Amino acid sequence: MLAKEGFPTITVVFGFSLLVIFALSYAPAWLGYIVYPILALLCGLVLYFFRDPDRVTPDDNSLIISPADGKIVLIQKVMEDEYVGKELTQVSIFLSPLNVHVNRNPISGKLEYLKYYPGKYLMAWEDHASEMNERAHFGVMHPSGMKMMFKQITGFLARRIVYNIEEGDQLKAGDRFGIMKFGSRMDLLLPENVTINVEIGDKTVAGESIIGKIN
Repeated sequence: MLAKEGFPTITVVFGFSLLVIFALSYAPAWLGYIVYPILALLCGLVLYFFRDPDRVTPDDNSLIISPADGKIVLIQKVMEDEYVGKELTQVSIFLSPLNVHVNRNPISGKLEYLKYYPGKYLMAWEDHASEMNERAHFGVMHPSGMKMMFKQITGFLARRIVYNIEEGDQLKAGDRFGIMKFGSRMDLLLPENVTINVEIGDKTVAGESIIGKIN
């Protein structure tokens, strides 16, 4: 299964490859032996990047589910003044270009806040990337009344984030909500009544891995 957000990129890459193949029909045969494998590799990488496997989300409304495939690179206390308005625990997940980049809702609840920020393209694992890179911030009210925030943040290679949710939407944990293209980072900002179940260096699977539990 492929992510629908990747179809424009896939179309461009495959269209370009076909044009090159057509042009090579007028070129010496030896040139094709060099270019054809490169085109095949390029097409294969694009299809691999936009893969969108099904996931089985735990059926427990008290769990914080990983919104992204990747690796935990940061766990720290931060002051969040934008939506929750108090100190939270930030858990950051770095996505390499080889990870699945489809993003999923970390909890169920009402999306009360959404804001997009254009920005720079620092390396996604850098701490300042949360404040300076292109990003989108999502504030969610859980049915228990708990507020939390999660963020899509582009990286050095990424040049576009995509999301298909809006303020007022009711989110369901584990459902797809968007994608970040070609290397990026996802931050979760969780209140003190959430017990964190991951450590730096842990690998996560979007829609399945448990980041924490609401007490």
